[in-house]
Amino acid sequence: MSVIGIIAISAAVAALTGVGAALGMSMATGRAVESIARQPEAAGKISSSLMFGLIMMETCAIYGLFVAILLIFVMPGQVPV
Repeated sequence: MSVIGIIAISAAVAALTGVGAALGMSMATGRAVESIARQPEAAGKISSSLMFGLIMMETCAIYGLFVAILLIFVMPGQVPV
């Protein structure tokens, strides 16, 4: 397998963080909606905790995308072929 192929596979694995973040965000949002439906008086605390968690998950997805872009566009120029 060539070096470019290994870099492409690495970038694909790094981009998979977006899938994990999307699944995590959907599960967290669904659970938050269920919690608010059960206890409407706690909606403020639930919403603020949900936003903090969503921000952390989105940051992880953006870092994964950044690493994938770096691997695709920067690494091929750095590797002697």
